Amino acid sequence: MATTATEDFGIYLRPTRFIDSDHPAVITFAQKSAGDAGSDIDRAIRSFYAVRDQIRYDPYCLDLSQDRFKASVVLEKKAGYCVEKALLLAATARSLGIPGRLRFADVRNHLTTQRLKEIMQTDLFIYHGYTEMFLNGRWVKATPTFNLSLCERFGVKPLDFDGEHDAIFHEFDRKGNRHMEYVHDHGPFADLPYDLIMDTFRKHYPMHFTQDKSFLAGDFEAEALREQKGKKLATI
Repeated sequence: MATTATEDFGIYLRPTRFIDSDHPAVITFAQKSAGDAGSDIDRAIRSFYAVRDQIRYDPYCLDLSQDRFKASVVLEKKAGYCVEKALLLAATARSLGIPGRLRFADVRNHLTTQRLKEIMQTDLFIYHGYTEMFLNGRWVKATPTFNLSLCERFGVKPLDFDGEHDAIFHEFDRKGNRHMEYVHDHGPFADLPYDLIMDTFRKHYPMHFTQDKSFLAGDFEAEALREQKGKKLATI
């Protein structure tokens, strides 16, 4: 997405309620991730891989309360789902002086477990979140959602990021099976549109707003490994 002369980059550099790039833990994480990188592109690349692989993707650790929906909390948990990991990457970028923002899309996700699909009663993920960073004069998409070990469990090629090309989910996996379909683009946001997402989740995923949260108990990566082992055994 090209920029315009009137675009206000200040809003993509300042800390916000959810992208708390001024939090000490986020600053430390950003500095360690960037290391001795000498350019914004190199710092963005290192930040991407740090968020992708040091923060485990796990939709079962989701906490929808406002005070826990923050980049610093994702660091504390060392796990999160797509929006939470996108928050952290945007916060890391801003902490390093790189304009960063959130972008959302509805995706039909084929990288899921049978248990999660049964819980959600759909494979359509509303408001899937990823990050955009402004590098070399343009916004570049970066999706740090699925960590390397999880991709290996599913037999899916992990997303790489070079700071120049968009890193979005592949349409097909290594075996040629459909992997991810982008259904609707909600566009970019300077901060998390919390109320909008919650209203949408209440409509599509009412189970998250019931008193019984027992379905959230679990480890997504371990669950994926068990299912993949079961599939292999079934073919023997």
